[in-house]
Amino acid sequence: MGRRPARCYRYQKNKPYIKSRYCRGVPESKIRIYDVGNKAANVDLFPFVAHLVCDEKQQISSEALEACRVAVNKYLTKNIGKDAYHIRVRAHPFHVLRANKMLSCAGADRLSSGMRHSYGKPIGVAARVNIGQILLSVRAKDAHEKFVIEAIRRGKFKFAGRQKILKSLKWGFTKYPREVYVEKRRNGELAADGNQVKVHNRRGPLEKSVLYQTGME
Repeated sequence: MGRRPARCYRYQKNKPYIKSRYCRGVPESKIRIYDVGNKAANVDLFPFVAHLVCDEKQQISSEALEACRVAVNKYLTKNIGKDAYHIRVRAHPFHVLRANKMLSCAGADRLSSGMRHSYGKPIGVAARVNIGQILLSVRAKDAHEKFVIEAIRRGKFKFAGRQKILKSLKWGFTKYPREVYVEKRRNGELAADGNQVKVHNRRGPLEKSVLYQTGME
């Protein structure tokens, strides 16, 4: 018996049902890699960010998330090179999907139990998402904006329902708007820390303080 079509599990009809000591034998999620591309790139290198935002309350299977990641990654690698972007899948599949397996061979009606003991066995996992939740983010250089948006548009076809592509006003994967980020980086309040930034905590000796040395405080 093959997998059921994702339309059977598209809507959030049941309570969240996760893997636990009571719910064992759950198949592994199909998506295992959530960050792809140049994930170690410095925060200053990729200022542009676009998001794929969900516009429906639904469930998205791990197979669909993996298919989207592969599609976006393939398009960007081909068009701008594998070191010119960083993709992050931001929906994680924890909800266990169940199926009450039925026999479909000849004479199955005498063997099958119908709706007796119909609580199903785990067959896969899905992410439960809400309206306005970000499914996937891509950061890159400003020059590659059109390629990033086209890649996300292609990845969008792997999902049921409706999604929107939004350009972020923030710098990279940080929480700061572009103008604020540039200003704070210039005056030493923020320091690059891999693909994120560290905020100066204003503690420690004055001779080691960047803000004090630059006359900011």
